[in-house]
Amino acid sequence: MFIVGLLGCFFTSQGFAKIQPEGALEKAYKVLHKYPVIDGHNDLPWNIREQYGEVPDLQRSHLEIETGGETDIPKLRRGKVGGQFWSVWVPNDIKEGRYAKVQLEQIDLVKRMVAQYSDTFVFCTTAKQVKQAMRQGKIASMLGIEGGHVIENSLPLLRMYYGLGVRYMTLTHSKTIDWADSATDKARSDGLSDFGKTVIKEMNRLGMMIDLSHVSEKVMQDVLALSQAPIIFSHSNAKAVSSHPRNVPDNILAQVKDNNGIVMVNFVSYFLTQESRQWAKTFFKKVQNPQQRSDVFKQAYEKDKQLDIPPSVTVKHVADHIQHIRDVAGVDHIGLGGDFWGSGITPDDLRDVSRYPYLFAELIERGWSDRDLAKLAQQNILRVMTDVEKVAKQ
Repeated sequence: MFIVGLLGCFFTSQGFAKIQPEGALEKAYKVLHKYPVIDGHNDLPWNIREQYGEVPDLQRSHLEIETGGETDIPKLRRGKVGGQFWSVWVPNDIKEGRYAKVQLEQIDLVKRMVAQYSDTFVFCTTAKQVKQAMRQGKIASMLGIEGGHVIENSLPLLRMYYGLGVRYMTLTHSKTIDWADSATDKARSDGLSDFGKTVIKEMNRLGMMIDLSHVSEKVMQDVLALSQAPIIFSHSNAKAVSSHPRNVPDNILAQVKDNNGIVMVNFVSYFLTQESRQWAKTFFKKVQNPQQRSDVFKQAYEKDKQLDIPPSVTVKHVADHIQHIRDVAGVDHIGLGGDFWGSGITPDDLRDVSRYPYLFAELIERGWSDRDLAKLAQQNILRVMTDVEKVAKQ
């Protein structure tokens, strides 16, 4: 997650990509009305903290009204979102010993947000509760920890987070930790350490989904060999389509099929295309401070100040990743994890959470059936949640 804290949306100098024919878009809305999207990863909670303080007054966030940002309630409704895993991300560079404190504050923030907007959100911890919430027309709200550094090498902390309602944990974020290697940092354990393997067994026992986004390929292999429950990638793409280290190689996709897990496709532009990845590498080297990046982005998108414009990326690039994962792992192993508020750089025509129907319209144009679209939207992740719960009971 790269935090840029932008309040607006991003556009390329080329404008928005061509919108699909009205017939496909109308059909997409109909499918999603029946099968609303359950998204695996949205970083809104940290954005709220950045804007309004460590323990924010949530009334100031005004989620009930349309804003210029990527996520608010009107956009969620227009986007046909029926369930959302809210990422309760905690930076891995805060003062040592404060991970648990900040993690608890972020869990509290989401719970207060759900209570503040109880006419829209329902806090859920099981697949059954998610289904019930969607039948009631509510948006099921779940918790996902992003980075195993927050358990501070403590199984009791892991158990306490589960008790507070956390239902997945991304094993690492951008930095390698004591017991698991990150995809974007130097290896320390050559995959999982012995303690890391104990963490996996305990997550299986609890019924907490194991999220392999951000981890090294060796960690992916170790977990897939060890876990008795299906795994998830809450926000990752196909490495064969774009070779970013955060993406999933084909040999792992094949193992995800055998594991009965799911890869939830990410909308961040520099994970989607080689051109955008190269642009991001240059830009992030030049502007290393996240707040400075935010300022540069704001300047770049002002009229007549077109500097550092990222390459155009569209909904078609997202569909390419989805199609590849389907080809390798199968249609039963794909979901969506948009990673909104995680980077500030999303495709031209997927600029916020209201735009999911445009992705489904693109897939309809490619010949996807209603049955397969329903699997992508929600049925696959609900199956994984159910299977993880069964393993825990066993």
